[in-house]
Amino acid sequence: MPVRNFKFFNMYNPLLGIHSVVRWLVVLSLLLSIGIAIRGYLTNRRFSPTENKIRHWTATIGHIQLIIGILLYLKSPIAQYLYTDLNDALANWQVLFFGVVHSLLMLIAIVVLTLGSAFAKRKTTDRLKYKTIFIWYALALIIILIAIPWPFSPLAERPFIRGF
Repeated sequence: MPVRNFKFFNMYNPLLGIHSVVRWLVVLSLLLSIGIAIRGYLTNRRFSPTENKIRHWTATIGHIQLIIGILLYLKSPIAQYLYTDLNDALANWQVLFFGVVHSLLMLIAIVVLTLGSAFAKRKTTDRLKYKTIFIWYALALIIILIAIPWPFSPLAERPFIRGF
């Protein structure tokens, strides 16, 4: 197939599937980091290079998810509908959720995650690093859990994992 015939839209469904899987990597890495932070803080452990790598990779996985999400948003039929017919689109909860709420909350969550990672990296004591990771990563996780389109959500129900 010639390159000129390639359309990004052909990548929409695979990216949606990848986005669906990577969200669980984000959640799991946040839970791991928060658990390590609690244990490290309570036991006054040394902040090891391994824990620093986990801090770093948690933020990196979040950034990868954000990039995938932005690519999806740019080609999303929901976002296109939102910007084509704003008044009608805003009356639809699902369009409002994905076009505004989900996107904005996830962006905020990744900013919180990034700030937490950066602040923890600069702390001078191990105990403060753990405390900083716990606070900022827990806040990011709460925002993410609110913004995930759960299968039981009345606003925008989606399966736990979308197909490719």
